[in-house]
Amino acid sequence: MKIGLDMMGGDFAPLEAVKGLQLYLSESKSPAKLFLFGDEAQLNPLLAEYSIPADAVTVVHTPQVIGMHEHPTKALKEKQQSSIAIGFGYLGKGMIDAFISAGNTGAMLVGAVYSLKAMEGVLRPTISTIIPKENGGTGLLLDVGLNADCKPEHLNQFALLGSLYAKHILGIEAPRVGLINIGEEEGKGNLLAQATYPLLKENSAIQFVGNIEGRDVLLDKADVMVCEGFTGNIILKLAESLYEITHRKSIHHEYFDRFNFENYGGTPVLGVNKPVIIGHGISQSKAFSNMISLSVKMIESKLLEIMQDSFKG
Repeated sequence: MKIGLDMMGGDFAPLEAVKGLQLYLSESKSPAKLFLFGDEAQLNPLLAEYSIPADAVTVVHTPQVIGMHEHPTKALKEKQQSSIAIGFGYLGKGMIDAFISAGNTGAMLVGAVYSLKAMEGVLRPTISTIIPKENGGTGLLLDVGLNADCKPEHLNQFALLGSLYAKHILGIEAPRVGLINIGEEEGKGNLLAQATYPLLKENSAIQFVGNIEGRDVLLDKADVMVCEGFTGNIILKLAESLYEITHRKSIHHEYFDRFNFENYGGTPVLGVNKPVIIGHGISQSKAFSNMISLSVKMIESKLLEIMQDSFKG
């Protein structure tokens, strides 16, 4: 198993990426082979300083970096020697099995969609986020920003992609799917919600439990919560602020600690043909380690093959 890691992506690169490597290697009994994309002049001294075994990694020199605020499509086209561009080149050619970056989110999304293509039958790839439940459980919310505007058939597919992810990665045997709405009753909501409801209700591949409201997101009403990316991103950023505020005000409770994104690492792009994990720009060592572990789990569980089979019919 070969995992590619953009060592130059993120606000604290490459130091935190190297520390994340060290953490992953120290905790894994049979670690994956890691391909590191980045500037050798910056990487090699850090790899030596943190005692990263030479036989555990392969450094691929990439002299260019796509900045966090560069235009994604333009940057990928003009910076073909960047860590993200070369990483996707390796992934597309099968030289690595997964690719991870905490760098320019837009460039990662463009690379995932145009370098790998969507799975056959998938109208639009999507991204999700983990939602900590009040009762200790875990939920999944999607889309959270990749698709600000959607059609009902997109949300119907997100429900299936999310259900498969919840089952095979989060370990939820029969994930319940809820549609984010402004009321519980069928017929509530805007035109998108009203048109999506019957599609989810008729979808035999998922376990649809109806509409859920904003007050239900953190409760145990559904395991997979579906909405368009505009609403999902607002919920995501609000959830992130809960952790930031409690941390800033020194409010200590194990529930709020679960909102720390470092615990989950990053989010996969669901609906493309190979694992692509996107990390937060402020990712530190724990997040990088968890992103590597997540990509390994996606490969070992054969999640993408299961998703591909689900859309063939």
